[in-house]
Amino acid sequence: MLEGPLLIAVLILSVLFIIFATAKLKLHPFLALMFASFIAGFLSLMPFELIVESINGGFGSLMGGIGIVIVAGTIIGTVLEKSGAALKMAEVIIRRIGEKRPQLAMSLVGAIVSIPVFCDSGYVILSSLKKAMARRANVALASMAVALSTGLFATHTLVPPTPGPIAAAGNLGAEGFLGTIILFGVIVSIPTIAVGYLWATRVAVNIKIEGEEHNLSYDDVLKEFGDLPPAWKAFAPLLVPIILIAISSVLSILQYDGFGSSFAAFLGSPMVALFVGVLFSFLLMPKFDETTLNDWIGEGLKTAAPILLITAAGGAFGRVLTNTPLSDFIEGFVTDSAFSGAFVLILPFLIAAALKTAQGSSTAALVVTSALIAPLLPSLGIETSVQLALTVMAIGAGAMTVSHVNDSYFWVVAQFSGMKVTDAYKAQTMATLLQGLTAFTMTFILYLIFG
Repeated sequence: MLEGPLLIAVLILSVLFIIFATAKLKLHPFLALMFASFIAGFLSLMPFELIVESINGGFGSLMGGIGIVIVAGTIIGTVLEKSGAALKMAEVIIRRIGEKRPQLAMSLVGAIVSIPVFCDSGYVILSSLKKAMARRANVALASMAVALSTGLFATHTLVPPTPGPIAAAGNLGAEGFLGTIILFGVIVSIPTIAVGYLWATRVAVNIKIEGEEHNLSYDDVLKEFGDLPPAWKAFAPLLVPIILIAISSVLSILQYDGFGSSFAAFLGSPMVALFVGVLFSFLLMPKFDETTLNDWIGEGLKTAAPILLITAAGGAFGRVLTNTPLSDFIEGFVTDSAFSGAFVLILPFLIAAALKTAQGSSTAALVVTSALIAPLLPSLGIETSVQLALTVMAIGAGAMTVSHVNDSYFWVVAQFSGMKVTDAYKAQTMATLLQGLTAFTMTFILYLIFG
């Protein structure tokens, strides 16, 4: 088997193949990762039987560790979307904040809705509400569009149970630390959302969108959607799992082993907590019939399927790299260089940013980068739950840098707001660049403090 610098060449060639296959050939990331697994195995002169064992083992272990969590999370997101609960959450926040600070309200709406719901879907769901709010508050539609899009984008890449960060956690072997990842995700997302809000109020506010003065009123939009569920039902499927995971994490940190500790640990395990969220999402269903119990759930499963496959393929690729001497070489390189401490986060950030910019998908960037980085974690000195959580944050920061024309989200924001492409570059692309850099800077600072 190859050793030394030649293994770095194998790694670089594998990454370049993934970028070329997904960005240029438009090959699905699942197949790109699977082919890259074989390429890395062959080029490193790995024994054939070990290649097969690595791919099968890596694929299966990731599915077993994080697959059910991803499925449960996407089901919750689908039910929140279909039942109008996402709109209800938005309406509650806008009623509380929107009168005086409409852009801030939209940023917070986006940040909360995008935790269980994909940012693309969240933007489509809230698009008419955003337009009505812009008319009601008499502010530029482009400003409201950027406030919403950047709020959605921040938590989409940083805060579980959004599938991307969960998949990254699974690849890194950090699925048992979701409470810690959620905590740091929220902390890192605050300045990231704030930067998007400032860009919306300082720059996007000067962009004029043709016909924006003819949007429906706020009350008319709410009437158009009909009866929305009560606020507690809308928030429960999202907040209850997070609370259960948080309680379990706190008890674990405090090393509490008294009455009810084992049951709290059971409820706070990510898989169980998310399934409790699924049960609460059933309260949002207008009735129990084939449409809700089969079609809605089926749509959630269809959404989960490609994420599961990409994540599992990422696990296969990571296992192949793990079974080479690559980590030993990297460990020697890190020991003999200044590439240590918080600076180890630069590598996952740059890889994720390169993948995001090249092929467009934040979720794919999160999965592929985490698969690449996983075998190198011991060599980079990343071992504790905090270090793993901040590594997920660094990858998430890269995965939002940047959204442009090869990203479906860019076109959703541009088309559903009515912005010209040049204006969307100025408003959306630049905002996501600043968000990615801000998220990484905050992550870097946190690593210096807690890492």
